[in-house]
Amino acid sequence: MSMENKLDQWIQSATKKMTLPLRIELWNGKHFQLSPAAPTVTIRIPQASALRYLFTPSLSNLGGAYVDGHIDILGKSSEIITVGGELAAKSLKQEGQFGRLRRSLKRSKAKDAEAISFHYDVSNEFYRLWLDDSMSYSCAYFEKGDEDIASAQLKKIDHVLAKLSIGPNDTLLDIGCGWGALVIRAAQQYGIRCVGVTLSKNQADLARQRVAQQGLSDRVEIRLEDYRDIQGRYSRISSIGMFEHVGLQNLPDYFRKIYNLLSDEGIALNHGITSTDPDSGESPYGGGEFIERYVFPHGQVPHIGLVLKAMQEGGLEALDVENLRKHYARTCAIWSDNFERNSEEIRKEAGDKRYRIWRLYLAGCAYGFEADWISLFQVVCTKAGGTQAMLPWSRAHLYPGNIPSRSLR
Repeated sequence: MSMENKLDQWIQSATKKMTLPLRIELWNGKHFQLSPAAPTVTIRIPQASALRYLFTPSLSNLGGAYVDGHIDILGKSSEIITVGGELAAKSLKQEGQFGRLRRSLKRSKAKDAEAISFHYDVSNEFYRLWLDDSMSYSCAYFEKGDEDIASAQLKKIDHVLAKLSIGPNDTLLDIGCGWGALVIRAAQQYGIRCVGVTLSKNQADLARQRVAQQGLSDRVEIRLEDYRDIQGRYSRISSIGMFEHVGLQNLPDYFRKIYNLLSDEGIALNHGITSTDPDSGESPYGGGEFIERYVFPHGQVPHIGLVLKAMQEGGLEALDVENLRKHYARTCAIWSDNFERNSEEIRKEAGDKRYRIWRLYLAGCAYGFEADWISLFQVVCTKAGGTQAMLPWSRAHLYPGNIPSRSLR
C-alpha cells in the first residue's frame, strides 16, 4: 500500500475518532484539519517518509521527530503537548510499548555521573533564563496559589526546613543540592552548619560562588561528590529532586545510606517525583521513552508505595507524607511559560535541538502532573523504632507565625 493510501486511511480513521484543533500540512501543498475550529497546532510533514511518525503518534515518536528535525510543529508549547497527548491517547492502545514500561537499567557511579552531567551541565545561563533568581529546580510550594515562582520556591525551602524541625545545634546535609538555594537559606535563617553535595560541576561551581557572595563560607560547604561516598553523621538530611536518579532496585540501599548518615535522633526529608502507576511504570504513550532518550538518561521514578516500602527496608520510618502534584503542575507550567518568553535567548545559548527538547519537556511535565501520570511527594522520616522525642506533636510549626522561636537565629 502506498504512503498516500495509508494516509487517506489514517485521516478517515482519525476524523471518526477525534476532534482536535490540529492542522497537518504535507510536502505536496495539501493539508487537512481534525476540527472545523481554527487550529492551535500545525504539524508539517516535509516528505512522505516522515508520515510514519504520524501513523504511530506516540509522544516519543512525534517528539523525537520534532527534536531531530524530521517534522516541524508550530504552536504554543502547552497546546502542542495537549494536542499531542490527546492524539496519542485516541490513536494508540496504552498497553504494550506505548504503555507504562518499567526499564531494567544497569547502574554505576560513572554512569550516574554521566547522566547528571548530561542533564545539568548544559550551562548555568541556560537554567538562569527560565528559573527564578534562586535557581531552584524542583517543585515549588504555592501556599495560596497566586504566588510568583520566586516566592513559591522560597516557601518550598522554608516548608522543607520547617518539616525538618531545625534547631540551632543541628547540622544539615542536602543530597543533590543543585545551585545551593536550600543550604544557603538554612545557614542564613538558622545559623547552622550545612553540607551540600552534587554530581554536577556547573552546579557546584556556581553554588560555591553564591555561598561566598553571601558570606557563608564558614558555615556552608559544597562538595562534588556521589551520595554513596558521603561520610559522617548529620542531625538533619534533605534530598530534593535527587532520588529519581537512584534507580528502582537501588532505593533500599539509598535509604540505608541516609540511615547510616543520620544521627539517632535525626530527621530526614525526601522530596521526589513518583509514578502514579502501581507498578512504577513510566509515563504512558511514549512520554517516559522520550524523557529517557533526550532528557534524563537512566532516570526512574517509583510509585509512592514502593518508596515507603524501600524506606522501611532501609531502616527508616515514614512519619509525614504530603502529595504536591498540583504544585508541580503549576511550577512546570510557569517554567514552560518562562521558557517560551525567553525562547530566542535560550535557542542562542543551547542550540536549536536542545531548545526543542526542553521546550517539549517542560510543557510535557506540566501536562503529565496535571493528568496524574506522575506525582511529587515529600516524606519526612526518622530511624525506625526511635522515640520520636525530637518531633512536634502537630503540624502547627509548618505554617507562618507558628515556627518555634528557638529555631531561629
